[in-house]
Amino acid sequence: MADKFRSFTITHGVPRSPNRSMLRAIGYQDADFEKPIVGIANGHSTMNPCNAGIQPLADAADKAAREAGAMPQMFGTITVTDGISMGTEGMKYSLVSREVIADAIETATQSQFMDGVLAIGGCDKNLPGAMIGICRMNVPAICVYGGTIKPGKHKGQDLQIVSVFESVGSFTAGKMSKEDFECIERKALPGVGACGGMYTANTMSSSVEAVGMSLPFSSTMAAEDDEKRESAAESMRVLVDAVRKDLKPSDIITKKSIENAIAVIMATGGSTNGVLHWLAIAHAAGVPWTLDDFERVRQKVPVLCDLKPSGKYVAVDLHKAGGIPQVMKMLLVNGALHGDCMTITGKTVAENLANVPNEPRADQDVIRPWSNPMYKEGHLAILRGNLAVDGCVAKITGLKSPAITGPARVFDSEPLAMDAILSDSIKAGDVVIIRYEGPKGGPGMREMLAPSAALIGKGLGESVGLVTDGRFSGGTWGMVVGHVTPEAFEGGTIALVKEGDSITIDSRKRLIQLNVDEAEIAKRRAAWKQPEAKYKTGVLGKYAKLVGTASKGAVTD
Repeated sequence: MADKFRSFTITHGVPRSPNRSMLRAIGYQDADFEKPIVGIANGHSTMNPCNAGIQPLADAADKAAREAGAMPQMFGTITVTDGISMGTEGMKYSLVSREVIADAIETATQSQFMDGVLAIGGCDKNLPGAMIGICRMNVPAICVYGGTIKPGKHKGQDLQIVSVFESVGSFTAGKMSKEDFECIERKALPGVGACGGMYTANTMSSSVEAVGMSLPFSSTMAAEDDEKRESAAESMRVLVDAVRKDLKPSDIITKKSIENAIAVIMATGGSTNGVLHWLAIAHAAGVPWTLDDFERVRQKVPVLCDLKPSGKYVAVDLHKAGGIPQVMKMLLVNGALHGDCMTITGKTVAENLANVPNEPRADQDVIRPWSNPMYKEGHLAILRGNLAVDGCVAKITGLKSPAITGPARVFDSEPLAMDAILSDSIKAGDVVIIRYEGPKGGPGMREMLAPSAALIGKGLGESVGLVTDGRFSGGTWGMVVGHVTPEAFEGGTIALVKEGDSITIDSRKRLIQLNVDEAEIAKRRAAWKQPEAKYKTGVLGKYAKLVGTASKGAVTD
């Protein structure tokens, strides 16, 4: 059996006896060398609630590996706490952490000749980082989501982390008492788990389930529930079986299965970050995938789920209503999902969904019937125009009007924009431009949750446009446009906008336009000079030198 596995194959006719000696020191017995080695990429961390509950899942996977006849090797991966770093210089490290996680998993797995890897992650960049590393290596693998948080409560209302950010705007606008403001801060996060709405962590867990790289129903489980630990153990058993069958990510992650993942993101009202991460995952998998593919899927998939940030419910409610399998079955029977795609279970999508009803239960309204969707088309629109020649992403759910034309209010960083919003310098009808926050210019492409949430809190979410070459949190909603490419630091048109210029955002026409004569734009372009890099050494300096455009996933290889 050993010759079937990567760990103990013979290289150049010489058995890897030093391998065995090193492994004996950590408890291996003679019989263990006949077993496959499976890595456990453990994202446990006490830095945040998203990852603080992961260790029991890793322990359950370790035990299940041994019972299934494999030998586990556990190693750590990092995380960045987006909710803590949001609005600070620390947020520049968030997207960088996706690459660090991918590199760490690839490095540990490949250097130790592991036969497979189970990756456990919670916060936003954990699963996309794991998926990138998994695709690069193409050894049997499975993802385990650390689980979603349960909602907090205040005055009968469900609370999430975004509630806290929005309360800042409401409090500074005089629309909320100090007592309510402080209660929301105290009660928003009652335990462990990742942010509870269809924000980035839950968007990525749901889409990873849809692509076939995690178990059915696993992506919406609460972190604190017993079924989450049971699912981690079952995931390991499935992985060991995949190792023995040599079922690899390349057998699972294809253009058709990525279409399935994006269809689920559209149907659930998922995060704009899903666009950035799936471009990067497709790149790592060698699957052709572009911004135009997102638009193609969007036009045929309705928004079926009433989920936060623009809706009413959170992930645990979706789980009770039937979870991602219920959404997928509706997509399947209506011709919007590929049922023949292979999954890590060794069964096709259609086989996994065989016992799921065609329509959601009538006693819930988290998942709408196909005949009565939230929106007839998906919510993540790819816009183009002279302000974003290479494209950008608009989130258009929850809006009464999907178009705005107004004067530009120009800021060369997020903090400058935030100061203007909190000081009531931004008025209804304005279009806020936040630039030099892209992958290279930031560097790191910070999320603009603080300013977008402050606008919501001040009652300006639908009347003010917000355009950036940075990103948005999955918790953001409103007239927001992110990932503008080319970015300002690379001389994109967004760098040429002046205070008071007319800007049009029209999601119906999929247009983003600087309403300035082309001759004037050319004059400004000729006068523009690239600013000096903000970081020249260290992680951010290295990242700025390597990272590519957001329109291709902001990848570093």
